[in-house]
Amino acid sequence: MLQIFDKNATKKPTNLSVNSDLLSKARNQKINLSATLEHALESELRRTERENWLKENKSAINSLNKLVDQNGLFSDKYRDF
Repeated sequence: MLQIFDKNATKKPTNLSVNSDLLSKARNQKINLSATLEHALESELRRTERENWLKENKSAINSLNKLVDQNGLFSDKYRDF
């Protein structure tokens, strides 16, 4: 999978505001807050970068889809399915 950030970058302390009940329950379950936040941020970053890529390339994607609709795929004559 494409690495979207430097996983070896140094850690930086950060102050956050979190629902107190949620925080208490997460701590009771021994959930690693830093690792969970990093995972959630990475997932959200991947989602937003995908959305941005699709927006930026919408014209090219539409053009290619139109070309395929009009002419089929170049590999159509070689497919057995």
